[in-house]
Amino acid sequence: MLVDATVEASKAWNTWSNRPAELVFLPLGVRLTPVLFSSRAAKATTIRPGADLLLGRHGLDGEAIEFETRHGGSRLSFAYRKADPYIVTGRWTALDLAEWGLRYWVSLCLSAESGATVRYDAAEGATVVEVGTRFVALVTRDRPVQVTAHADVAALVADFDAHGYFYKGSRGTEAPALALRFELEMAHDGAFAAAVADSAALAIAKAKAALADPAPEPALPAQTGRYAGALDAVRDVMAWNTLRDTDSRRNFTATSRMWDLGGFAVWFNDQTYAALMTNVFDRAAGYENMAAAMASATPQGNFTCLLSTTDQWVDRSQAPNGAFMAWMMYLRTRERSGLDFVYEPLARNQRWWREHRDPTRLGLVSCGTSDVGDGMYKGLHFGARNETGMDNSATHDEAVYDPETRTLSTLDVGLNAVLALDAQMLALIARELGRDAEAAEFEALAASSRDLIRTELWNEARGLFANRQRTGGFVRSVGPTSFYPLLCGAATPEQAKRLLAHLDDPESFGGDWIIPNASRDDPAYKDNVYWRGRIWPNVNYFLWHALRAAGFEDEAGTFARKSFQLFEKSWAEQRIVAENYNAETGEAMDQGDTDPFYSWGAMLPLLGVAEVMDFNPWGGWEVRNTGEPVRLGPVESPVGPVELRVEDGVLTLRSASRIRLETDLVGRLSHLTLEPNFVSLRLHPASGAQETARLALPDIAPDRLVAARMGGRDLAPLEGQPFLAFDLSGAAAGERLDIHLTPLA
Repeated sequence: MLVDATVEASKAWNTWSNRPAELVFLPLGVRLTPVLFSSRAAKATTIRPGADLLLGRHGLDGEAIEFETRHGGSRLSFAYRKADPYIVTGRWTALDLAEWGLRYWVSLCLSAESGATVRYDAAEGATVVEVGTRFVALVTRDRPVQVTAHADVAALVADFDAHGYFYKGSRGTEAPALALRFELEMAHDGAFAAAVADSAALAIAKAKAALADPAPEPALPAQTGRYAGALDAVRDVMAWNTLRDTDSRRNFTATSRMWDLGGFAVWFNDQTYAALMTNVFDRAAGYENMAAAMASATPQGNFTCLLSTTDQWVDRSQAPNGAFMAWMMYLRTRERSGLDFVYEPLARNQRWWREHRDPTRLGLVSCGTSDVGDGMYKGLHFGARNETGMDNSATHDEAVYDPETRTLSTLDVGLNAVLALDAQMLALIARELGRDAEAAEFEALAASSRDLIRTELWNEARGLFANRQRTGGFVRSVGPTSFYPLLCGAATPEQAKRLLAHLDDPESFGGDWIIPNASRDDPAYKDNVYWRGRIWPNVNYFLWHALRAAGFEDEAGTFARKSFQLFEKSWAEQRIVAENYNAETGEAMDQGDTDPFYSWGAMLPLLGVAEVMDFNPWGGWEVRNTGEPVRLGPVESPVGPVELRVEDGVLTLRSASRIRLETDLVGRLSHLTLEPNFVSLRLHPASGAQETARLALPDIAPDRLVAARMGGRDLAPLEGQPFLAFDLSGAAAGERLDIHLTPLA
């Protein structure tokens, strides 16, 4: 009998539990748990999250998993590989021993959530558990020193802690959990394999075959050359943080697997960010995360700020960023069903904000906490501030909580800007779904919000947007959300120009490490606590998009480069991807209130990916050729998994082993469309670009051309080529190239 029948076969073996080193075969609930014992430390460990664990490479499907761990002063490395969906192999290596290897033990514990009996067959050298009609067999390269029997993994740990390693009283060959024990004097390194089959003999045979002939090294999505390692980092952070919510029987990417909140915990926006990032590699994983976010929708219309095993903050929401994430996911995959799934709850949420957080009907909203539920901080100033996500930001210091309206007294510029953006994105989604009347409704709401932001939240004296009292003046403190009106198109050209001055000013928001969440001249900046001065990756991600939306391409490129440098400072050697960073030093762990492996920290390297290839509302599908070498992929796209390469100045885009597009144009291609009968894109040559440039479609024969037009004029293909190719010389910035083709037979 399957314990969990909702898991794709390719994902079945993976690090699903709250023990990072533990492999779980989800359909059967079978667990393979490494347990370390150090005589020097006089205790055992299941390798828990923390400072002694260095998380390495991790494929999203578990095809390759690597980590290092330190216990009792000794350091070991582990590596797992998945030969096929039903077979996993592993190895460990002692890198640095702090005691005699005889006194340091590695145990492999096999158990099943169902409590099924695990049996050790000495003749076969195999440990087997039967769940329903299926069998899981574990074999090892070396014979264990002894096999011990326990009620569960915790009992194994307790046995080591109570008796140490020099003890035979727990020996056994049948129990709910069997431990194969090895010591590092004789097994300085070890290897094992586990296989699933419908007979014990077949499972044992498959495991032995995998152990004797390991699978070839898998090719994981990666990025080399320009922004090297950026895609790899997003991959690893997403994969390590993806867990199984066994209560709801769903996969989701946790905010951080380093946190133990007694079960699952979903912050609405964090989950939509995880959806966007997992969608880069696996559209199913992306929509699983989006489903987890949508599950927090309330009957009132808002999304629950925090939905966890122990609490539900239904009285408040989070800034409405879901439609922005959903639209970018759609641009990447063109999965229309994804839009159908999210549209209704997202539309209800937009309307909820305007109905429940605008008590005086100004057309601009404030943060609040409604009189529903019993969540922690309900009806308090802090609860209301949660709705921006920037809980202790100095921009809230002058806000007063009004218990009658249940809102703060201030109009929040960042909140109103993303509400306007949310309406814009909802209009795009509604148009795509054929809901034209609703699209018009949201377009009007977006326009109204932009007008009010432009006129009511612009502080002319300081030359930036700022929070202000609903019935009074501007507050003193400002944050990066002052730039968010660029994101929704609210700023005039003059306002945008003045904003950029603050981005460069080292007394304001400029500097080597950007962007602080309090201006550097604000007293709160020196606090260096959470949103009072530190740098937040999700904010950097939104600021990059704000610059792109406003047409500041060069500034966006510089911003991405600085953001990636910040990330690399802690990631390159320490594998730390932080919740937030010090804005003076770029350090990640200088302050106790930050997490070292936080999902949205991957939004910093995501900018390095986006600078090579991205999908966004401003440019659609975009690729960029700076002439520098780069290799990125495979990543999801409208034509399936693709890989982008730039070699010798030539950019190629490949899918399914076919070169779909090739160009030596230095610059950017935007609004890329690759359909069977139609290819379209916009050309953005770099200033001072080469005199000649060409674009080729190597998998399309010349006789399939019906017509090609560039900038509204006919464009003839290059002659003498075995495939379609065009001369792009003289192409102006923003010119559109449309290529119409005959249908394939």
